[in-house]
Parts: sequence; C-alpha cells; structure tokens
Amino acid sequence: MPTRRTLLALSGALVAGGLAGCLDRGPTPGAGSPTAPDVRANVPRASGDVPAGDFDALVAGNAAFACDLLAELRGEEPNANLFVSPYSVSVALAMTWAGARGETERQMAEALRFELDQNALHPAFNALDRALESGDAGDAGDDGGAGADATDDGGEGGTPFRLETANALWGLADYPYREPFLETLAAYYGAGMHTVDFVGDPEGARTRINDWVSARTGGKIPELFSEGSFDRWTRLVLTNAVYFRATWAEAFDPDVTADAPFTALGGSSSDVPTMRQSERFPYAEVDGVQVVELPYVGGEVGMVVVLPPAGAFEAFEGSLDGSRLRALFEALAEAEGTVALPRFTYRSSFSLPGTLRALGMPVAFDRRRADFGGMVDLEAAGENVYVDDVVHEAFVAVDEAGTEAAAATGVEMGATSAPMDPFEMTVDRPFYFAIRHRETDAVLFLGRVVDAAAAQ
Repeated sequence: MPTRRTLLALSGALVAGGLAGCLDRGPTPGAGSPTAPDVRANVPRASGDVPAGDFDALVAGNAAFACDLLAELRGEEPNANLFVSPYSVSVALAMTWAGARGETERQMAEALRFELDQNALHPAFNALDRALESGDAGDAGDDGGAGADATDDGGEGGTPFRLETANALWGLADYPYREPFLETLAAYYGAGMHTVDFVGDPEGARTRINDWVSARTGGKIPELFSEGSFDRWTRLVLTNAVYFRATWAEAFDPDVTADAPFTALGGSSSDVPTMRQSERFPYAEVDGVQVVELPYVGGEVGMVVVLPPAGAFEAFEGSLDGSRLRALFEALAEAEGTVALPRFTYRSSFSLPGTLRALGMPVAFDRRRADFGGMVDLEAAGENVYVDDVVHEAFVAVDEAGTEAAAATGVEMGATSAPMDPFEMTVDRPFYFAIRHRETDAVLFLGRVVDAAAAQ
C-alpha cells in the first residue's frame, strides 16, 4: 500500500475536560462522516498524584525545551519579536508522543526534553495541568485591554489570573486508532476524539477545528489552520489551546505612562509608550543582567523580565538555557525599586517542522520511517502515518492593567535577600520575558522583544 499523509497538527492552550475512547466503525474505511457522533469512552480523568521527582523532571525539561525552542526560532528570525508557549507545544507533542514507537519515540523524547518514560510522563503532565488550574471560571474573550477587568487599585480588587487549557483530537469516524492511545489521552489530558470528515469535507473540518481553538483562546487565535491545510490524506489533528489573562498585583498608573526611547537590536531608536512604577518587587542582578518579576493578582503567576546589559543581548541569549533561566528565577528576592517597561502587543505564528527537525526529531516527519504504531493499527489502516505539520500561534498584550496571552499549537520563592539600595530598571533595549507559574516554575510563555516600536 502507498504511504499516505497524516496531519498531526498541534494547537495550543490548556484546560481539561473531554472525551475519548473506543472507535465507532463506519462502513467506508478511511472516510469520515460530518454527522457521525463524537467518539467517547468511559475513561475518567486521572488524579494528579505523582512522585515529586517526576514532577520536578517534567518542569526542568519544560524550561530546557522553552529555551531550545526560542533559540532555534530566533536563528530563523534574528531581528524579530518572538513569543511562544513552550508548555502548549510540549503538551500537544506529548499527546502525539503517546502514539510514537521505536526511533520516532526516542528522537521525540530527546528533542522535547522528556526525561520520563511513557508510563511516567503523561501522569506528570496531568499533575502539572491540575496544579495550574485557574480559580476564575469566567468566559474568555471579552473585549478591552489586557487587564480590562482590573479595578483602579489593581491590587486586592483585581481579577485573579485565568489560565485555561484544552486538548482535543479530531479524526475520522471509522479509522483504526488504537484504544490504549485514546484512553491515555482521555485519562491524562482530558482530550476527546471529535469525528470530522477530512476526506469529503476538509474545509468543513478546518472550520470546526478553528472555531474550537478560537473559542478556547478568547478569540485571539481565530484561524490557526489556513485554507488548504487539510486534504483527503489527513488522518488526525491534535489540538492544545491556552488562554491566560491576569491583572498586575500592583497596576501601573496610566497617567504616568509616557513616550520614552527604546533602542532596537539593530541600533535604531524610537519613542514608545513606557509604563513606570516604584514598588517592592522580586528582583535580582546576576552578572550584570537585571531580572524583575511583576506578580499578578493572587501571587500564583508572575511575569519575569530579563534585561541584559547594553550591547550584551545577543551574547546573553546565546548562553541562555533551561538551567540558567531557572537560576535567574531562584535569584529573585524582594527589593524596593522602580521599573520602566514598554507597553507591547504582538503575535507570532510558526510552522514548526523545520524547527523540530533541527532540534533532533526528523523521523517523526518522515512519511516512510515514522512509527506511530501506538496511535494507529497500521496493518488495519493499510498505510503509514506521520507528522505532516506542527503549527503554533501565540498572542500577547501587556498594558498598565495586566497581561492577556493566548496560544495554539496544531508548557514560590521563600528566600529573602539582605537589605539593598533601591534598584532602577529601565527597559529601554532588547529584553526577554517569561510568564511562569511561581510555585512550580513551569514556563507557560516565553518571548523576546528586540524592537518595541514594532510591538505597538
């Protein structure tokens, strides 16, 4: 039988709840039905209990992959503002990895920095997802600024952070997906299988999937898959979506915001709207690199802004890896000081096959050598399946009230410091920023701003 394409596209965000399970067989092999019921199984969501060592290994791998991913992407676009959700990409590819076998499985684990085996990794992701669950169950997607729900004081009256995540599978109604694969994704990712007709109505399938992603990212990712993404050889799409919204624990006063110069990576200077406030923040200076964390209401999540010395941005990011990023987190300690930070809003879109090949997992994209025998009964299918595309889109908006971020792919400090003089941190040149879950150190989003004028 000829080798045929299977699209395992990944979208990104994070909320649990879904359905998956044994397959209802249709009369025509390889063809779906637009009216077929969604595939369901009586598989409850697993508890979030895992060994502490497994949890720590997952979070450390997440930080390492975050830095690897952004480093590879900046090599492709060295002068661009970039923003990704490494957690979203990791979750989507972890679901895909559940069906990988042999060399495909080994390469994916190495590239994605999965240190755990199949029996341990998926429960660990489930535990991390449960640790990240937001206390605010409001609907995503109202209009307004990044922190539109914030009150004037930006403190105790502000809105608790919302981190909503969702996973789903989209496949043919009568294709021989393996039941253990579907049960794994149901139990540990809350991912349900939705039946769509890639064969007879690929555009209808695309519309349905895009609508699902848009609804789960507050409308910030309205069209993850462009026209023509799917065709009659598409067999499966895995989606993971992330929506984040939070107000600062200490809001910036809009009346203080004023234009200030920002020197881009290329050396040009532009005046950009720059927010400013003096307060107590977690702060550190490590080898000349200034690091400050701006906590959100509730204190569970914060934005860490990393400002290398003037002229040293490229050298810094060339040395940035997961260990150094986590070391910067650990160095933070409460200090009095002043922060000046540009407002910014931008989005990034990527097709990731080339990036992931470069990170060390080419076999997954090889239509002949890819082995996803744990996902599909290949003998019954009469064809091989492989990853055809991995698409990722991320949006971020940072203003005086807070932050709104979304992604789709197609991932507390108890120390105190010795007294120090008040710090001054003026972010007027290229910088990195990370949105992290403070208790676990999970890196939810990671970005670089090298031209603030282009991010207005």
